[in-house]
Amino acid sequence: MEISHLTLGPDLSDADTVAVGLYPGSGPAPGSPAEVGELIASGEARGKLGALAVTHAGGKRWLVVGLGPREELTPERARVAAARAAERAREISAQALCWLLPESEQPQALAAALVEGTMLRDYRFELHKSASHESGAQERDGAGPIARLILSGEPAVAGAVSDGALLGEAVNRARDLQNRPGNDLTPTALGEYARAMADELEGVSVTVEGREAIAARGMGAFSAVALGSEQEPALITIKYECPEGPSAGAPTLGLVGKAVTFDTGGISLKPGAKMSEMKFDMSGGSAVLEAIGVIARMRLPLALVGVVGATENMPDGRAVKPGDIVTAANGRTVEINNTDAEGRLVLADCLWHAREMGAEQIVDLATLTGAVIVALGSTYAGLMSNDDELAARLTRAGERTGEIVWRLPLHEEYAEAVKGRYADLDNAPEARKAGAIIGASFLSNFVEDTPWAHLDIAGSAWDLERAYAGKGASGYGVRLLVELARSYCA
Repeated sequence: MEISHLTLGPDLSDADTVAVGLYPGSGPAPGSPAEVGELIASGEARGKLGALAVTHAGGKRWLVVGLGPREELTPERARVAAARAAERAREISAQALCWLLPESEQPQALAAALVEGTMLRDYRFELHKSASHESGAQERDGAGPIARLILSGEPAVAGAVSDGALLGEAVNRARDLQNRPGNDLTPTALGEYARAMADELEGVSVTVEGREAIAARGMGAFSAVALGSEQEPALITIKYECPEGPSAGAPTLGLVGKAVTFDTGGISLKPGAKMSEMKFDMSGGSAVLEAIGVIARMRLPLALVGVVGATENMPDGRAVKPGDIVTAANGRTVEINNTDAEGRLVLADCLWHAREMGAEQIVDLATLTGAVIVALGSTYAGLMSNDDELAARLTRAGERTGEIVWRLPLHEEYAEAVKGRYADLDNAPEARKAGAIIGASFLSNFVEDTPWAHLDIAGSAWDLERAYAGKGASGYGVRLLVELARSYCA
């Protein structure tokens, strides 16, 4: 989708469809034709969030989109309104959609949100569909992609429109990675993707290490997960430093992502139902990669270390067994009492690696536990942290991006629960309590006193069921991590 900004009124654009917002009880937006006013007067167009009505004037379709009460219009609600408009625009085969920026006290944030909501709703994953099938599907439903989006608004929002486009593209690339099946997106393929991304970006370098190098680093926990797969695991390390140098006082930020490209559960085999969804177990890694890409394209003034641990978790004669004991990179020994609690093993060594690479604050993202879905559903990601300031910074970033997080406690009693009987730590304590927190408590052993936050995104990474991200991959975390990075650059 081509994104552009226009300072003229939408009636002067070459768009075939114009979207104008409507607040409850208000009249037509400035510059709207009389037909829009008639639509509002008739009651067909309403100000309720997401309500839609269409009329024609001046050779264009005019799409009136409800925004909800003016005082309640947040960037997240603007994304929802934009998504509703994008869905209708596809239905009526719009090729070029022009949004008239609604009057608001936060025009930049609103402009970016309208771009994001449109791009995210227009997303389709059709990589593995034949060309004939794609064209046939389009003929049946009459819907096709929106080729161009134009944002009509004051000159001051031009930068926000560009930023919204960067974020929308990155989230959709993350969704492409998530949606690719395990026989396509292997750990090696993810490493190749990271290398190709770095080649396009100034200030970014990537190294990818395989099975032997991972073992040589003493990463016994990560190595154990990879034992059962014929696919080579990949330790992907990304470094970014702004060419102009980091902002004074900004910490070296570490972003760590779990990327289990397919998770069978290993010897502790998962049930067959919905196991196909376990291709999404690399969602944290995709978010980290694409967030770093945006940070580099925005040339944010900070230094950053990214670590993505990519592997499959498969059962075979070499696979790690329940009861096995391994030694992690920091020297801690771990009883692996459930091979389906593999994500924390991969992350453990990756967190330690990020710390060793100089990260001064660390955030990890992982589809770690089903327990977080029981606790929070898909509305919030679970946040657990050893640092109040970092947790607050992430919470604020989530409120600004709509990728909201809810902090769960870490307590010394949880730390006691992950102590092992035969080794230092137990990856899956028998007592099935506080599962999401137990996972974070385990990980806390690999960051020492480094400020750290763990985001359990198992409920948010796919089937988010928001207006702009329904079934399939959501790309959750890209916008959140970019906003966190921006908060250090103000």
